[in-house]
Amino acid sequence: MVPDVPRTASNRRYYTPLHVQAFLALRSLIQGFELPVAYDVMGLLKKGHVEQALWMINLQQYSIQAEKQRVEEVMSLIHQTGFSMYRNIQVTDEMKIGEAAVIAGVNPSAIRHWEKEGLIRAKRNPENGYRVFTSRELKKIIVLSSLRITVFFIEGMKQLLEALEAHDLTTIERSFKMALQKLNEQLEKQMNGISEM
Repeated sequence: MVPDVPRTASNRRYYTPLHVQAFLALRSLIQGFELPVAYDVMGLLKKGHVEQALWMINLQQYSIQAEKQRVEEVMSLIHQTGFSMYRNIQVTDEMKIGEAAVIAGVNPSAIRHWEKEGLIRAKRNPENGYRVFTSRELKKIIVLSSLRITVFFIEGMKQLLEALEAHDLTTIERSFKMALQKLNEQLEKQMNGISEM
C-alpha cells in the first residue's frame, strides 16, 4: 500500500517524506472510505495507476451522491398521504415481495428481515401463501431502504416508522436531516482523504 521502504547500511528502514505522505493519505482515506476501498486505491497508486485510483474514488463519491438524492426523494415522498406511482412504477395495495423489492431498490431478503424484526407487516395471499404488501407498507419499506446506510439501528427504525404511522412529520424530517448530515460528513471525510493523496 505504501512505496517500498529502503534500508540503511545497518539494515534499518529509512522512511522518506513520500512514505510519510503515503501513511497520511492512507489514514485519511480510511476515515472517508471503507477499508477495502482505501486499500485498493493505495495499491493502485503504488503501482502508478493514478487514473484507476481516481475513478475508483469517483465511483464512491457517485454512490454517496446517489444516496443523498435518494434520501431527498424519500423526504418528499413522506409528505404524500397516498401514492399510486413511484419512479414511474404503478403502486398497488397487493404487491408481491419481488415487486416491492424492485420498487424500493432492495433485495427481498432485506424485506423479509425487516418483517422478522417487526418493522413491516405483510398480509398473506390465501390462495398461495405469498406475502402481499400494501402501498402503506411499501412506503415503510422505501423509508427503511433509504435510511439503512446512514446508521439507523432497529430500535431507531421502529421509532421512525411509528412517527410515519402517526404522520409526525417533524420527527421524520429530523431523522432525514440527520441522515443528510451524516452523508455530508462522509463526503467531507472523503474529500480530506483525496486531498492527502
